Amino acid sequence: MELKSLFLKVNNELENTENRRVSRKITCKKCGKQVSVSKIRKNFFICPECGHYFPVRARRRILMLTDKRSFVEMDRDLESKNILSFPEYEEKILAAKEKSRENEGVICGTATIGGSKVCIFAMDGNFMMGSMGAVVGEKITRLFEYATKESLPVIGVTVSGGARMQEGMVSLMQMSKVSAAVKRHDSKGNLYIVLLTNPTTGGVDASFAMLGDITLAEPGARVGFAGPRVIEKTLNQKLPEGFQKAERVLECGFIDEIVKRPEQKDYIDRLLKLHGM
Repeated sequence: MELKSLFLKVNNELENTENRRVSRKITCKKCGKQVSVSKIRKNFFICPECGHYFPVRARRRILMLTDKRSFVEMDRDLESKNILSFPEYEEKILAAKEKSRENEGVICGTATIGGSKVCIFAMDGNFMMGSMGAVVGEKITRLFEYATKESLPVIGVTVSGGARMQEGMVSLMQMSKVSAAVKRHDSKGNLYIVLLTNPTTGGVDASFAMLGDITLAEPGARVGFAGPRVIEKTLNQKLPEGFQKAERVLECGFIDEIVKRPEQKDYIDRLLKLHGM
């Protein structure tokens, strides 16, 4: 299989090359200004006018963080099944595949960063909001098991709306399954670095997203378990400004550092080198 076949075109304005001539500019949702797509690409998918971070799909994220042509995908063919016969779940999976051009909500594999070999996974928000079902949990678990066997560090990029309700308790079980794999990886003295992106919520936040030896985040990323509206209704009070934003979570000690997107690869490379990788 040719390497280029691993990086399929995605159905959105920023990354679909077929739309470049038709859509030369897009409107930033934050500042409302029209910005050249080429400028956004060159600027690491950050609005050059206001600094707004556009979502980045999983394969693009891996390309941004790893050495050129070093990524080798694992378990690409695993796909979700409607194990609980949940109404219309098959249709939702098909729609997610069409939107994301992926089989599932996470991509796993090996690569090098600054010459250091790592295992890496990146969740894809275009696939049902990066929700965690049985296959997502299984793929990440297998990656940690491989990393443990080969004594490799794991780099994880998270974006998720939480557990996948269509798989019920099976989805919730993935929290403990992946967490156990992370623990075994840690017990062997291996490194796990997490990069939290917007949003990282629900069961992912409550499990492996917060189990890294080093936890990084993108500026402005929402990080938390339940959504702010749910919390406000539960507490019956107004939440403070910046609640669940990465900057606030950093102040509370749950994040080690906020790293801007253009600096992330070099930052992770330095961490690997500091740990003898």
